[in-house]
Amino acid sequence: MSSTTPGPQDIETGFEGKEIGSSGSETANRGPLSASPSRSIEKAPSPISDEFSDNSRVPHLPLISLFWKFFYQFGCFAWGGPVAQIALIKEILVEKEQWITIARFQRVFGVYQIVPGPEAAELCMYFGCLSRGRVGGLVAGLGFVMPGFLLMILASWAYELVGFRNAQFNASFRAIQPIVAAMILKAVHKLAEHTFPDPVTKRVNYWLVAAAIFTAINTALHINIFISLFLYGLINVFISRRLWIPAGLLFAAQYITFGIYCHFRGLPSPLSLALGIAKVPDLPHLFLLGIVAGSLSFGGAYTAIPFVQVEAVILGAWIPQSVFIDCIAIGNLLPAPLVIFITFIGYQGGLIWGEGQVGYALAGAVVATVGMLFPCFVFTIMGHDVLERIVRYHLLTPFLDGLVGSVIGIIAIVAMQILQGAIVNTRSLNPPTTTKYNITTEVWENNVTLHQLPKPINHEQSLAILGAAQSAISAVLYFLALIALYRFASNKYASILLVICAAVAGQFLFL
Repeated sequence: MSSTTPGPQDIETGFEGKEIGSSGSETANRGPLSASPSRSIEKAPSPISDEFSDNSRVPHLPLISLFWKFFYQFGCFAWGGPVAQIALIKEILVEKEQWITIARFQRVFGVYQIVPGPEAAELCMYFGCLSRGRVGGLVAGLGFVMPGFLLMILASWAYELVGFRNAQFNASFRAIQPIVAAMILKAVHKLAEHTFPDPVTKRVNYWLVAAAIFTAINTALHINIFISLFLYGLINVFISRRLWIPAGLLFAAQYITFGIYCHFRGLPSPLSLALGIAKVPDLPHLFLLGIVAGSLSFGGAYTAIPFVQVEAVILGAWIPQSVFIDCIAIGNLLPAPLVIFITFIGYQGGLIWGEGQVGYALAGAVVATVGMLFPCFVFTIMGHDVLERIVRYHLLTPFLDGLVGSVIGIIAIVAMQILQGAIVNTRSLNPPTTTKYNITTEVWENNVTLHQLPKPINHEQSLAILGAAQSAISAVLYFLALIALYRFASNKYASILLVICAAVAGQFLFL
């Protein structure tokens, strides 16, 4: 599933709804009463005076029933990414059960697009708040994310149980990784489609395009991503107010400062991209990793992936790049918002910190997931009215626009890094050096089937030939996946089917 941010036009596609209280069909069915204004007022229901605040059709469900409704109807069927998840919520709660009008739903959805966290989970919490207040919002949100959380716990346990010991397992995930790289690249395109056009004029905002390009350059130069996010958010505020000189000075200042830094300290290392909040995967650091990543997840998980990768893979180095890509692949297979990938990260971190104890792994999965979802729950349950006032604040909207435009540049660089890791992948070529996997060189050589290579070729040449062959196959899989993702973009199960097909194909291509 492609976890890109859907725009309102995506949610509207394929649905025909009528607003509650519309005067079309109801007026036609009143018969003789419509001829008499006085009798019409007495006998016929008056239309809703304010459809954006009327909750008369929202059922007051018991908390247990509310939890089960969102657990079963939405959480267990959250396949196909955010577009499919939000469309399902709209179809059941707005069109069929008519809790609120379509116009009100569209406004709510527009507000939640600037709130960190998965929009589908935020909408579930919003409807829970309508039914039972803040407690209802908490219960509905938990009901929605619980199936995916439990399935990811199970998948994390199975992944560690099988792990690198199994040649078939390695072959499947070796084939899946180029598919994941293609999904992330398409996510960049999808995010750009919804971010760059002006919501009023529908024209491309080239200042946001520039923010994405220069943020990608900054990321390639190893400038900390938080500097770029804040900087281009602030620059966009100046541009929106036509303060060209402060915007230009701020833009120039970043590279002047960078030049001075390089003169005295040299080029920054890749580690400078991180904050260093998860150098060790103990429980407090895993929670902090989750809460910062959750605060960055504007528009979904793909905006949080770069930060988690920098902290856990590059700086902390307690998760290999190949395992990180695997966890994104697993997240795409489950009926859940893609942010649930943090559960896998927490599980692996807890397992490493607890030296293989499953109890630590489960605790790590829980605290990381709570941290990731905490900003989403807080911002949503604090009240939609407050969010609407925040959105209308004259400085915040352009700042967030610049921030999201900047995020696209970061994701683009991460997409290239993951593509490199997926194609030039040595997980099946080099025997693990840690004692964690307890694999002998003999078992490893049997797994990569070096015995099938010509005998006169030495060990190093065998690895080079095998690596080149597997990289070529991965590159072909990547381009085929891109073609399929664009060709079948309207099919919500396309991503899932691609991952399944790749897992099967890996048994023939990499064994």
